[in-house]
Amino acid sequence: MAKKTSKKSKSTKTKKTSEKKASSKKTVISKKKLSKNTASKVKKSESNKVKALKISKDKKKEKLTKKDTEQFLLNTIIEGMQEKKAKNITVIDLKDIENSFCNYFVICEAESKPQLQAITESIEEMTRKKLSVKPHHIEGLQNAEWILIDYLTIVAHVFRSDIREFYRLESLWADAKVQYV
Repeated sequence: MAKKTSKKSKSTKTKKTSEKKASSKKTVISKKKLSKNTASKVKKSESNKVKALKISKDKKKEKLTKKDTEQFLLNTIIEGMQEKKAKNITVIDLKDIENSFCNYFVICEAESKPQLQAITESIEEMTRKKLSVKPHHIEGLQNAEWILIDYLTIVAHVFRSDIREFYRLESLWADAKVQYV
């Protein structure tokens, strides 16, 4: 009988050692699975952080483009004036003036009523094509002596030569920065 118990004990010992080995393999496997899962979670969180950074950078770009939009509108208005041979183009910077209702005046003059109307149409067309912007308000189309095109932050004035000399807007805003184009 002693031999039988030793055989049983040997077989139970081998079963126990094989179970221990199997359980240790399971723990190793589960640790590997955990490390893979945590690694994938870390990668996902890192990719989410990268996406968040990209989004915040894109928002900053949008903010920059909003600031640059006014300058682009100003340049487009000037380009529209130049296309129809407007004379004496002047930009008055009103940003530093207290109680000013806009940031810029853009003033030009034309020799005749048809040229005055052509300049106005050119400004409207250029801003609509390049920026998809329409003027907020236009005044003076019927008389065609002084046409005012209001883009809220920029106001374009298209004068007939004799009328511009009479009103002298540049002298009314003498404390503003004046730039001749």
